[in-house]
Amino acid sequence: MQDHSVFEPDGQRKIAYHRTMAEGEGVGKPGIVFLGGYSSDMTGTKAVWLEEWARARGRAFLRFDYQAHGASSGDWADGSIGAWSQDAFDIIAAMTEGPQILVGSSMGGWMSLLTARKLPDRVAGIVGIAAAPDFTEDGMYADFTEDQREMLERDGQIALESDYDPEPYIVTKHFIEEGRNNLVLRSPLSLPFPVRFLHGTADTDVPYTRAMDTLHHADCPDFRVVLVKDADHRFSSEPCLQLIGEMVDQIS
Repeated sequence: MQDHSVFEPDGQRKIAYHRTMAEGEGVGKPGIVFLGGYSSDMTGTKAVWLEEWARARGRAFLRFDYQAHGASSGDWADGSIGAWSQDAFDIIAAMTEGPQILVGSSMGGWMSLLTARKLPDRVAGIVGIAAAPDFTEDGMYADFTEDQREMLERDGQIALESDYDPEPYIVTKHFIEEGRNNLVLRSPLSLPFPVRFLHGTADTDVPYTRAMDTLHHADCPDFRVVLVKDADHRFSSEPCLQLIGEMVDQIS
């Protein structure tokens, strides 16, 4: 049985989502939107935990799957930063009211920054969790060997091993090139609201220096980075989850 709703912004894309409405003490406070990471979905530990956290406080909450993720439609080979950020823009515009606190995990941190650029009046604050802005260029492409770069040019795609899945995942030339159209750390980045970036020192997927890069680059009057000793990229231990809730509370 389907346990999610479906949003069709253009009659073609089918974006799966869960939404909780505000009630009681949460009415009048900014809603909360969880933006997931690359190749993850809205059923992950952080998304579900934060939904329960928000419900207990009467806060409006939204989690969703980008195209080709989880229960949403789409083919992985067609995915891109631009397409997935458009999913975020569309569902936030249609399914939330007023300013929102964006909680972005890994790639979702990049999506949060793109949303702030596109919909500045709809963002009340950002909590980034192991945020990975510009990872297609600075994480993927920068780490490719010459052979991998040649294969990408020749074949239009390469297969990479995953630490989270036994099957390799496909990275296309289009994905890398289109990512360059959405970089946020190479042009002015105005964030006129509170921002908190949380990062583990044991994160081997996205170095915690990426949080510091964003802190130094952004034009933001209230940007703080919190490092958690020995936390990894998942950032899903109970203390880490509690810290996420504390940061949302702090900027709400």
